[in-house]
Amino acid sequence: MNQVAQPLWQFPGGLHLDKQAALSHHRIAVSTVPPYLIIPLLQHIGEPAQPIVKVGDYVYKGQIIAQCADAHCDVPKIAPIHASSSGTVSAIELRSVVHPSGLEAMCVVIETDGKEVWNSDDRSPLKCTGMTPEQLRHLVAQAGIVGLGGAGFPAHLKLRPGDIDTLILNGAECEPYISCDDYLMRERPEQVVIGARILSYALGGVKRCIIAVEDNKPEAFAALQAVAHKDEEQFKIATQQLDVVQVPTLYPMGGEQQLIRTLTGKALPRSHLPKEVGIVMHNVGTAAAIYQATKQRSPLLSRIVTVTGDAVEIQQNMEVLLGTPMQHVLQQCGLKADMARLIAGGPMMGTALHSAELPIVKVSNCLIASTAEHLQNTAPTMPCIRCGSCERVCPAQLLPQQLYWYARSKDFDKAQDFNLFDCIECGCCAYVCPSQLPLVHYYRYAKSEIRTQVSERKKADAARRRFEFKTFRLAREKEERQARHQQKRAPVKSGVKAEDKKAVIQAAVDRAKAKKAAPSEEV
Repeated sequence: MNQVAQPLWQFPGGLHLDKQAALSHHRIAVSTVPPYLIIPLLQHIGEPAQPIVKVGDYVYKGQIIAQCADAHCDVPKIAPIHASSSGTVSAIELRSVVHPSGLEAMCVVIETDGKEVWNSDDRSPLKCTGMTPEQLRHLVAQAGIVGLGGAGFPAHLKLRPGDIDTLILNGAECEPYISCDDYLMRERPEQVVIGARILSYALGGVKRCIIAVEDNKPEAFAALQAVAHKDEEQFKIATQQLDVVQVPTLYPMGGEQQLIRTLTGKALPRSHLPKEVGIVMHNVGTAAAIYQATKQRSPLLSRIVTVTGDAVEIQQNMEVLLGTPMQHVLQQCGLKADMARLIAGGPMMGTALHSAELPIVKVSNCLIASTAEHLQNTAPTMPCIRCGSCERVCPAQLLPQQLYWYARSKDFDKAQDFNLFDCIECGCCAYVCPSQLPLVHYYRYAKSEIRTQVSERKKADAARRRFEFKTFRLAREKEERQARHQQKRAPVKSGVKAEDKKAVIQAAVDRAKAKKAAPSEEV
């Protein structure tokens, strides 16, 4: 491991936030198996997976229950869905999922039997160096691993070979309350480091791997350093240099563009991907999941979730099976009867939920349960005073005030002219706004309306193309009929003598009379 000090750069804007409500220092707890699992078929960016089981089927733990419709696709863009525990499929139906509007999505409901019967008895570790990078990428795809930092992008799609020289593991958990990655790095640092080596190998080898940890996580930093110092051969798979680097605690340090800027000094151009500058970034939780897929032969079946807030008696991190109802998790932490609000995610970018019966999914990293007393401090919104505070803290260097006015007036074209879709919805602008304006809500509303308009426009264009093609097809068929008709009449119009015409007509009459007189012979 290289001991040379890592030079750091500073991204524009950002906030110094109080972490608040620090969790008790105890090990990651393991949640019990719930009576039933609600497993949504869409837990990643893209199209939902298609179920391959039916109601009444018995499923084993780790069994694929939904996958890409084209099972023979070499590089599927859909992460398969696995059964988190053994049991019987009781329903495949629409259920509410984590969404601000209470959106419903197709889910597989499994009544668990509590036996945790695996679909395979072979759980021996795989030797990654005995596999090609292509085989390793296929293994990651079959394990259903997605970005566990919140984006949910299928991990194998970010492992495509290319001119990649730097792999960054994001351990900058910058939102208040959330500490699931912190405790993962503290208690399972070997999984993170070996996972980083495996990721490097799947990329075809990289010059450097950086594990970024905020400087307010000294225990996690020390644990990773202790593992990264080891000299075992298993830790040295296709990585020339591995560094554990402390970065400043500045929100939103966990953002992709912000962390790349801090570690490399490279400002990622608008609408560009990190791979275009030779960088691939994954979350530390994703690296641990890849370790489990190779060393423990386990697909992505669970994740660590921070459970906090004043409406629970025990604030802790728990390893929870995917599909577990949130109510089941909260009750294990001593849920109080006066819970008034439940947020999935952090207080800055989280989503307020309408029910505690929603399932834990692959991107669920935190549950914040609040009482009514905690919510009474919310100040009323006031008119914008054009102070410019929002502009000074914007890490994307946008003009939040202008975006607010255009989104509010539904002038979506102007909002796009001011780079609305470059907004990462970090909430810095709303946090410092003295008028308490819900700025991010307006940006999300504008983005949603623009996406809807684009979708409707695409549908209208498709309908227009279908109509035009139908009109063209009918005209072409009409022309073909006329051409065939003219071709049949051509011999008559080509100057045939009258005697020949009479002969042809007489021959036809004779054939008709013969057929009528002797039908059996004709047959």
